[in-house]
Amino acid sequence: MRLGFYPKLALTGIAKNKKTYFPYILTGIGMVMMLYIVTFLAKSDAVGALRGGQTVQGFLQLGVFVIGVFATILLFYTNSFLIRRRKKEFGLYNILGMGKGNIARIVIWESLIIAVVSIVLGLGCGLLFSKAAELFVSRIMNSTAGFGFTIDKNALLTTLSWFGPIFLLILLNSLRQIYMSKPVELMKSEAEGEKPPKANWILALAGILLLGGAYYLAITIDDPVTAMVMFFVAVVMVILATYLLFIAGSVTLCRLLQKNKRYYYKTNHFISLSSMVYRMKRNGAGLASICILSTMVLVMVSSTSCLYIGGESMLRQRYPRNLILNVNADCSDYVDYAQRVFDDTLDNFQLEKENTVHYRYLDVAGVMEADTVYFDDSKIKDYSNIWQLIIIPLEDYNQTVGVSETLAEGEALIYATKKDYKYDEITLDDIGTFRTREAEKEFLSNEIDAMQIFPTLYMFVQDVNTVRDRINDVMIQIGETDRAYVTDYYGFDLACDEEQQAAVYQLMNEQISKQTMMDKFGMTEEEVSELHVSFTCAALERDDFLVLNSGFFALGLILGLVFICGAVLIMYYKQIIEGYEDQSRFEILQKVGMTKQEIRRSINSQVLTVFFAPLIMSGIHMGFAFPLISKLLLLFGLMNTRLLIMITLGCFFIFAAFYILVYLATSRAYYGIVSENNLD
Repeated sequence: MRLGFYPKLALTGIAKNKKTYFPYILTGIGMVMMLYIVTFLAKSDAVGALRGGQTVQGFLQLGVFVIGVFATILLFYTNSFLIRRRKKEFGLYNILGMGKGNIARIVIWESLIIAVVSIVLGLGCGLLFSKAAELFVSRIMNSTAGFGFTIDKNALLTTLSWFGPIFLLILLNSLRQIYMSKPVELMKSEAEGEKPPKANWILALAGILLLGGAYYLAITIDDPVTAMVMFFVAVVMVILATYLLFIAGSVTLCRLLQKNKRYYYKTNHFISLSSMVYRMKRNGAGLASICILSTMVLVMVSSTSCLYIGGESMLRQRYPRNLILNVNADCSDYVDYAQRVFDDTLDNFQLEKENTVHYRYLDVAGVMEADTVYFDDSKIKDYSNIWQLIIIPLEDYNQTVGVSETLAEGEALIYATKKDYKYDEITLDDIGTFRTREAEKEFLSNEIDAMQIFPTLYMFVQDVNTVRDRINDVMIQIGETDRAYVTDYYGFDLACDEEQQAAVYQLMNEQISKQTMMDKFGMTEEEVSELHVSFTCAALERDDFLVLNSGFFALGLILGLVFICGAVLIMYYKQIIEGYEDQSRFEILQKVGMTKQEIRRSINSQVLTVFFAPLIMSGIHMGFAFPLISKLLLLFGLMNTRLLIMITLGCFFIFAAFYILVYLATSRAYYGIVSENNLD
């Protein structure tokens, strides 16, 4: 089968420009593959059937949208490099007699070939690896999936519905550029460089102020709830500041360096600075994009990895013991009965309680304004600083943590989580004022603290019942129907596997259930409801608790991989395009007397400066963002800051090693292009 004239020209053009076209095609294949795999997982019956699988699929559905939008931006961005490289060739075709309609046919065939290859091979790779991805998701969810292979028609249609329009829009954009250009403009387009931009002090200063403001927010916000709201504000500020600093700030810096005669009038510095200033506006945008993508990868992968790896400690934080009973402390008969049931059941299983913990607490939420907690809505002006108060008798604190603390009249020990309490006193409005003293030992967390997104203040007082009565008086005055009550917290561990723990729990739960109390003790439904019983088993809650972290982890890895591909592609094309632009310039420099060694040093200086600036900047972004990220992870119950530090540093060093490998590859491509006919 003989190819027609235009398809043959299209294939020849792609083959001759393989350095720029093949990475573009590989990117298209990769984006199609990733979108199909994520869509397949989001619709997979096998994943949906797993415990918590539908929650994970909800996250993956978000990933479908993010990948689709990112693929659109990335393919348009990289296609602009291709068109710029081909305009000179198209201009030559035009001068030799081809009309714009003929050139348009070549572009249409090129676009069709690239689209078909990208979509067909991308879907093929997606089908090939979709089962492996399904098994991977099942594995991180501590479950198993069957080995049956399926093809999801809906995932295929979704992928086609994304990339069909993307490639069509890219084609229309290419045709627009061809029809709007004159033949002479096409011939000169590749040689055209941007005029050296002037130093823009206003934009550079704006970038510094925006970045400083974002960093200030990140390191000064103490409240996790405020951190959640301000995180997106800080992200937007960092993105804008990064672009301003790399585009305007870098030019301003180069101009300052040029004024430094000792630095500027050295051969390698002179050439590097002159070249960077000449194209810095375009370079700055690419560098900023690389920096932002690198930061996104580091933030997503480190935070989601920390949630996944720290899942067990978070589970223990929420459920400090294998079995936990919470019940109204006023119902002392029920508490005694439940403990007898526990002892009898464990005797039957020949098990013993370990690490038993038993204390009473009163929990109530209020709004903190300075050192005063308000419960009355009419007195509250700002609801942004909500605190959870957990008030515990001092004797229970001493027994639980093994100390012998004493309190003076009107004094309370305090212990805060998620946020520091900075005052020497605390006033519970209409109840009383306590002088505060920091507890020397941390108190055992409970599920109320772990589940709340608000900061928690543990207060240890002499008489918790008196505080409860005063709070209830306030509730009556403000017309609230709910009443505060003291809860009896009783928990213990079992030295057996989770399956047996679940069996023990099921038997205990049957004997202390609502129906049993009504049948065995003749209690009414209203009397049973006043018990406020909550009996939990950590082993049974494990899957539901950890599935959220697994979903974040899967999504973080997938999006991290997608953004890495985008960053690598931008790096590669940036080096390729700059190599072709510098080729003629270095030829001129060699003719005017520069040696090959001097040109090589100049190349290395430029490549090193330009290439590693985004990595250094992304590391600085991560350093300042760390306090804000740690506050956000508190909302998920992660309080292990040391783990977060270790994982963040590990992710950065791994990413830096990968970044260096990309540098080595792209610098060789750049040097190879520049050295053609010049440095041999």
